[in-house]
Amino acid sequence: MVAEDPAWIVIDKPPLLQVHPSKPSDEATMWHLLRDLLAFELTNGGQVSIINRLDRETSGLVLIAKTKAAARHFCMQMEHGRIAKEYAAIVWGWPEEDEFTVDAPLLRQGERRTSRIYLKQCVHADGAAARTRFRVVRRFERGGGGRFALVRAFPETGRMHQIRVHLAHAGHAVVGDKIYGPSEGHYLSFIETGWTAELEGALLLRRHALHSAVLEIPGEGMRWEAPLPVDMKTWMAKSGGG
Repeated sequence: MVAEDPAWIVIDKPPLLQVHPSKPSDEATMWHLLRDLLAFELTNGGQVSIINRLDRETSGLVLIAKTKAAARHFCMQMEHGRIAKEYAAIVWGWPEEDEFTVDAPLLRQGERRTSRIYLKQCVHADGAAARTRFRVVRRFERGGGGRFALVRAFPETGRMHQIRVHLAHAGHAVVGDKIYGPSEGHYLSFIETGWTAELEGALLLRRHALHSAVLEIPGEGMRWEAPLPVDMKTWMAKSGGG
């Protein structure tokens, strides 16, 4: 837990934890854990409303409303772009500029061309407007060759997979990204076989190296931060970037 109030709670979600149950299973999700954590509030008429949802592999800050009024308020703030988000990502290669912006519309790839992955997004002129600012924090080289960078991402819109697609579009895919990295075939292999030594050799990290580092509501003086998770810090340290 990062911070808590009678109406809300902010947690630092670990990587590889599903936020919501997608199908009946015994797998624990963040939603299940929150229901246990907030059992007292739920018994007394509260609720669990996840305001900003993260992919299973993405780590970092998640804001949860504990009351109907708080959920309504935060959703309104989100809808009007009043909740600022900042992410950290480890990417392949060294961006030419220390600061750059990707302003490129996105849509589901299957809407315009054949896609083996239903949820895969792509840059397309017919897509919804999407804009992300990026800032390079550190450039480093991995032992044995290969350049990488730690970047901060500031999404100005909230499209599915936006940061990952925009980084791949800029030529600097997120390390460990099974869909937008070296080959989407890695994702299909992972679904079929799970994590293997071959996938580790190609992707370098078990999950995509993306972390929700900052949530802020400037108009209300609210700001929360979460440090880089252990797996990203360890990988960078071993690569000489720590």
